Amino acid sequence: PDAFVEKVDDCWRVRLNDANLPRLRINDSYSSLIKRSDDSQDNQYLKDNLAEARWFLRSLESRNETLMRVTMSIIEIQQGFLDHGPIAMKPMVLADVANRLDLHESTISRVTTTKYLATPRGVFELKYFFSSHVGTAGGGECSSTAVCAILKTMIGAEPPSRPLSDSKLTALLEEQGIQVARRTVAKYRESMGIASSSQRKRFENTT
Repeated sequence: PDAFVEKVDDCWRVRLNDANLPRLRINDSYSSLIKRSDDSQDNQYLKDNLAEARWFLRSLESRNETLMRVTMSIIEIQQGFLDHGPIAMKPMVLADVANRLDLHESTISRVTTTKYLATPRGVFELKYFFSSHVGTAGGGECSSTAVCAILKTMIGAEPPSRPLSDSKLTALLEEQGIQVARRTVAKYRESMGIASSSQRKRFENTT
């Protein structure tokens, strides 16, 4: 993972994985060869390359700082997931983090792509914490990740001989104040690799 999150004194703390951070420095032997007042072609070449090397090191530091800031912002929003699991995931899009940090959405997208966070609940790509939202009866929002977790729990508790249809699942979600179309329920179910109710049906053994 690129970063870790753990609970310390009832607060979630983020730290970068030092093992993943490049250990680079400028070679003193080469930098010492540069003569400030020397305008020769060779000396200018060394000056230009030293400047480029310093810029590269600053870029790495900036990248790591941005990764830390973005990860901390994600954790601040998604503390519910860390405490209670996917069912407590909040809806969050790139713009939510970008606005918090005064960065462009493309920067957030780039920083979170193929970057992984180790949590007490497992290792997740940072992209996992972003999800669309569905409406609730109270005018609020619920993340699609949370809806999937609720659906998985419902289906896991259904009687094998009377599996819940997508329409029934839609109605049960509505009873919880979550407004989602039947076709969306079907899409979420299929995304989790769960078969339809007719395919899930298992007849009880009466012998």
